[in-house]
Amino acid sequence: MALHVKRGDTVEVISGNERGRRGEVERVLPKESRVVVQGINTRTRHARPSQNNQQGLFTFDAPIHISNVMVVDPDSGQPTRVGYRVLESGQKVRVSKRSGKDIDG
Repeated sequence: MALHVKRGDTVEVISGNERGRRGEVERVLPKESRVVVQGINTRTRHARPSQNNQQGLFTFDAPIHISNVMVVDPDSGQPTRVGYRVLESGQKVRVSKRSGKDIDG
């Protein structure tokens, strides 16, 4: 399944507890239709204290569903839908629906 976000994109969360927050995509999980966004959906786990982890707590960013994020338009800084356009060379690029400009390079 083709997804509208890639690793390194800046996205904004459009629904849920983290609504309105922005972050950079760290990982994309296409089989699960989820993305991991830096600083969004942070969880804390308890584990037995070890030599490396004295407290026994560790935090991590949990995946969020792909439908709950939108790519931020590089021109206007607003969330935008993503379209596709094929160049003369045959390369497929992502296009911002808001401004009509290319997102990829």
